[in-house]
Amino acid sequence: MLVALLSVACSFQPAIQPSIANEQSLTTGFERVEEVWQLLEQQHINRSDLDSDKISEAAIRGILESLDDPYASFLDAEQFSMESQDVHGSFEGIGAHVGILDEKITIIAPMPDSPAEKAGIRSGDIILGINGDSTADTTLLEAVSKIRGEKGTTVDLLILHANEPIPVTITVRRGVIQIDSVTFQLMPNDIGYIHISNFTESTKSEVEGALREFEEETTSGALILDLRNNPGGLLNSVVDVTSLFIDDGLVLYEIDGSGARKDWPVRNNRRKQDYPMVVLINQFSASASEVLCGALMDHERATIIGTKSFGKGSVNILRSLSDGSGIYFTVAHWFTPKGTLIEGAGIEPDVVVDISPDTLNDIQIEKALEILNQKREDFG
Repeated sequence: MLVALLSVACSFQPAIQPSIANEQSLTTGFERVEEVWQLLEQQHINRSDLDSDKISEAAIRGILESLDDPYASFLDAEQFSMESQDVHGSFEGIGAHVGILDEKITIIAPMPDSPAEKAGIRSGDIILGINGDSTADTTLLEAVSKIRGEKGTTVDLLILHANEPIPVTITVRRGVIQIDSVTFQLMPNDIGYIHISNFTESTKSEVEGALREFEEETTSGALILDLRNNPGGLLNSVVDVTSLFIDDGLVLYEIDGSGARKDWPVRNNRRKQDYPMVVLINQFSASASEVLCGALMDHERATIIGTKSFGKGSVNILRSLSDGSGIYFTVAHWFTPKGTLIEGAGIEPDVVVDISPDTLNDIQIEKALEILNQKREDFG
């Protein structure tokens, strides 16, 4: 299964590196490209009309398409400028997380109370077209660039809902999207429930606040951490959040193309409480949420309930080019502390509980409550 992920909600913020255009001479093998250009300039019947910018962009796209990298994309100067902007607190758009699932541009999750959700966009929707243009040969970044826009403007999405044979066109009016990542409630029998929608700069402090409230309310409680439909976010944020539940050791490690390894250890910044804990995941739990889930599983800190996660575990960067455009590609893969590759594989739950859209009750929550009550009996 081919998977990729990016967020129209801009919780995704890739590393941006400067151009290296003048750092080295023409790479061996690319002399032929220069030969082709010279031959065309000298002899092609339409040589006076040749557009070097257009041709070089096509060559760049061809290079990226030849890679075994579902994330590799070219961005023109306008797209690169948009992707380079950091978003804090709010942004303008439709409020949906978008990815590639089985080679199709797919809605991972609409944000709660967003224009996308209000318009009827659902998790698992396939985007077949954007403003009348097919997405068949569109990269993920190109699709996201077309969907984004200023508040008050609209975008027409040709949508194929899951388990429905006929696509429908949904017009979404873009708005101002507030980025709220954490909700908390205390359920009956002293069971705390924390839902993390994505990982932002404020997520750690929001989770800390929820844990303080939970721990002040009960001394014999248990905790549900809900990561369903969480598309990921900032790596530093998820390392901080994971460190709220684990005393020491690794959160994850990454390996780059040269085989070099980088460890991301636990950051000891909080007294840990040893209450029973379960984590809920589904097929749209991706990226940073898989990092948290994998760490809690490998450290045997929580029981994982639900369905296999999305399988997005790669480090992707933007590199600027000399004309203001840029390219986006993968530089490393993430592994759980015990060495499980996340990319393309996902996290398998300890307890598989599938749930269909037609199910009236949240049977995954019900299973979590059942397991937590048993765990509390075992804790004594």
